[in-house]
Amino acid sequence: MQLKGIHHVSAFTANAQNNFYFYTKTLGMRLIKKTVNQDDVSVYHLFYGDELGNAGTELTFFEIPHAARNHDGNNSISEISLRVKNNQALAFWKNRFEELAIEHREIEEVFNRKVLRFKDFEGQRLILVSDENNQGVAAGTPWGKSPIPNEYGIIGLGPVKLTVPNSEPTVEVLTDIMGFSLKGKYPSAVHGQPDVLVYETGEGGTGAEVHIEERTDLPRERLGRGGVHHVAFRVDNEEELKEWVQKIKGERMPNSGFVDRFYFKSLYYRETNGILFELATDGPGFATDEDIEHLGERLALPPFLEQKRSQIEANLKPLDTKQS
Repeated sequence: MQLKGIHHVSAFTANAQNNFYFYTKTLGMRLIKKTVNQDDVSVYHLFYGDELGNAGTELTFFEIPHAARNHDGNNSISEISLRVKNNQALAFWKNRFEELAIEHREIEEVFNRKVLRFKDFEGQRLILVSDENNQGVAAGTPWGKSPIPNEYGIIGLGPVKLTVPNSEPTVEVLTDIMGFSLKGKYPSAVHGQPDVLVYETGEGGTGAEVHIEERTDLPRERLGRGGVHHVAFRVDNEEELKEWVQKIKGERMPNSGFVDRFYFKSLYYRETNGILFELATDGPGFATDEDIEHLGERLALPPFLEQKRSQIEANLKPLDTKQS
């Protein structure tokens, strides 16, 4: 059993409409599924991704209306990244962010890659990472109807950074249980703190990395809007996921057991520092209940919620998701 890379990352927003506008109109990602949080059907769950919604390209948001802002800190998924084709694309995005007055930093080099840090309208910490000369997990395909020129479009999820007070137990879970291996390290941006460790799985590269930052100077994160709920890793198929269920249970880690999310099958558990991990299958995918040409255009509900559609729709604030 080997995890193939990052499957998706799920975060919190307090405003689904503004979230949709930012990630589709500003960043040019495709809304591939407009659905509800299956554990709380009173709120939206929005999925953005590449043209087909391929595993490894999905950034998702739970809407929690009136959520307090995220208080950054330890025991957290502290940065998420999005891949672009090359360094030239970063220059395009820097200019775009300046024109739109989006908070960002200068293009810099981290772990021998050019990156551009920025924040969304709620303070979500994001990085654009150049795939120039990247070797590893294949990228996705930019959405053909995106407002962003194809050559500069977002092509998938890049590394996630975990910030923890003690890296050792998290490293143990990643390596001894999940099969990640150490790829390298780079200096912390904070003076006096240990180097950031880089671990990879599967074919490696930007789509399969976890960066671990040890910080002894931070309080525990208080999760809110602009914060990240969990990171999911790719499992090839349902049979393999069931093997992972048994493995995680055998390690006596608190876990959800096998969960059917309809668009993929999942397993949830918390690593030792309290960060929520998910393992998710690559399929069956988002075209199971919508045509590829019309992904995200209507409220999609898995079959086990379809009988409650009228009730669910009545409790949701209407969301304008016209994508062109």
